Amino acid sequence: MKINPVYRQESKISARSFRLPLIVLVCNSILALVALLDMYSMITQVKTTAEIQYSSFLNLYIFAAAIEFVMLLLIVPALTAGSISGERERQTLNLLLTTRITPADIVLGKLMSSLSTVFLLVVSSFPILALVFVYGGVTGRDIILLLVSFASTALLAGSVGICCSSVFKRTTIATAASYCIMAALVFGTVALQRFAASFQVPGNRSAKQGPVWLLLVNPAVTFLSAMKSQLSNVRRSSAVEMWIGNGSLSVTARWWLGISAGVQVLMAALCLWLAVRQVNPRRKRLWKG
Repeated sequence: MKINPVYRQESKISARSFRLPLIVLVCNSILALVALLDMYSMITQVKTTAEIQYSSFLNLYIFAAAIEFVMLLLIVPALTAGSISGERERQTLNLLLTTRITPADIVLGKLMSSLSTVFLLVVSSFPILALVFVYGGVTGRDIILLLVSFASTALLAGSVGICCSSVFKRTTIATAASYCIMAALVFGTVALQRFAASFQVPGNRSAKQGPVWLLLVNPAVTFLSAMKSQLSNVRRSSAVEMWIGNGSLSVTARWWLGISAGVQVLMAALCLWLAVRQVNPRRKRLWKG
């Protein structure tokens, strides 16, 4: 099987550098510290009240998964925003384009290298998330749904970072643009949906939710829909129900995770297509001609 040459080279460089183990150490240390502090507070409460609340241990899993999701949103754009613009700053992009490597190979190789680092972070954090398996309440299906939401979020954030890195020549500008776009997807869609819902008919129950299709591109809502079964067990499903509505209202709400993950994959493919067009020097010559 032919391996992408850019991905192979980037993997060798990252494996030999000190940055990859440092990122894994810092992220897992943060997760472990948060999980251990939360567990210590629960044990202290048990010693004080002599009551064991198993929902508190489930909260540990939810809290650790939320921390990991936030770190994905923060780390993935930083890893990918400097991939193409960094080659421009080092003046090595033109050298890559003179070889037999296509612009698509460059873009996909950079993306695969960044996503492999993210995949390593997710896999290495499983022992921390598995602490709740001792007390039960989380099944293998819940873990699979959580992985689907993580994968769609990482792919979307990485594709946005690659696209911004190919459009802007400076890494700092590309990084800032990537974070702005992700913030617009997470917070802007919710604000826009709530703003549109304020103009709906007050008596219509389904209209109070507003245009929920705007939230299909929101990674945070996808993550909440993946955690919906766990959230409902600890009576915290109001946030999910507030955004995606009751499952009996529409088919979209019932299959929200699959539909939103598919929409985000399509958005990621669009961003990658734009990145390839920006990197391709032949397209620029045709445009000037």
